[in-house]
Amino acid sequence: MTDIKEFERFYTRDGFNKSLNHFNSVLSAINEFEDYNNIADVLNKNLQEGEIEQHQLLPVINSLLVDKYKYSFKSINLKETITDFTRIQEEVSKWTGIDIVLGYHNPNIGYLVINPKRIESLQLTTEFKKYEILTIYAGDYLGKNGNKYSLKVIEEIIKILDNKKPKVPAQVLNGKYKVKAIKTKPAAKNTAPVKKNTNKKTGTKAVKKSSGAEAKETASAPQQETKPAVAVPASTGSGPVRMTPLYAVPVTNELFHNGNVEAWKRIIGSYKAKYPGSDVIIFYEGERIHDINTLFKWGKVKHGSAIMFAVSGRDIQDVAKLQRYFRQGASHRFEDFLKFPVNTVLRLF
Repeated sequence: MTDIKEFERFYTRDGFNKSLNHFNSVLSAINEFEDYNNIADVLNKNLQEGEIEQHQLLPVINSLLVDKYKYSFKSINLKETITDFTRIQEEVSKWTGIDIVLGYHNPNIGYLVINPKRIESLQLTTEFKKYEILTIYAGDYLGKNGNKYSLKVIEEIIKILDNKKPKVPAQVLNGKYKVKAIKTKPAAKNTAPVKKNTNKKTGTKAVKKSSGAEAKETASAPQQETKPAVAVPASTGSGPVRMTPLYAVPVTNELFHNGNVEAWKRIIGSYKAKYPGSDVIIFYEGERIHDINTLFKWGKVKHGSAIMFAVSGRDIQDVAKLQRYFRQGASHRFEDFLKFPVNTVLRLF
């Protein structure tokens, strides 16, 4: 008996269009995939070009590698945190007789698909974190060498992750699954006309005066504020979600108290208003802090402590400036960020 809810998503135009776009994404990926392009490279390129969204990655991987092409796969919980991917890439890139894809659930930025033969792909994340899930896919879409040696290859990759020496069959070392150049679409040219600011009476161009102090970028107190409705967000960018390394912010105030907390909240609010596709992630003593109010209570974080942060997003910008503001917010100068009404977003970026 057919489930009456099976096609429920197609009842609306929005649901139908989303499903159709997903199907088209899968079909276009197949064409490139069967030209011996690693599916992780294909999908990450499509992310970069805005053709798919990150939440589509896992369904595409499952429908193609597992269901259609019968790749072998195994999910493991990582025994140790891995931050240096060089050895993984150097070993696995030699195995050109088989196709390999990694699926990693990054706890901070979501699901990533990675080509372990390409160091840039591995560097989509700063680390493989201990206890998190990593899925290893191995196979051959033509059903030749891959299905025969895929389970062995998966076990050898696990050895590499455990810092042991791998040993694969000679047949795995020769084939067409090499790292290939990624062909991307050329960026669209900006053909919008540039408006010239002229004086109507004289017809001459207006020149905006600026002093050296205005031109010099500092982390001093904010000079402007705007209501949230007026704030104009920057482009959220495209491509796979990335995460920066962790940056340390020393606490130079006697205590990191409620005033410092409020300053940081305003700094984060300003950054996310400017870059709405980005997220500012706070860590303290190795743990992610989802609500800074629950940790940064009076007397909890003292002078000399270090608070860590990272930024995740598709188009990450102004991290150095964010770090400078955080340093000021963690110092006795935190009050510079509290001079304006509560329901405002500071223009810091």
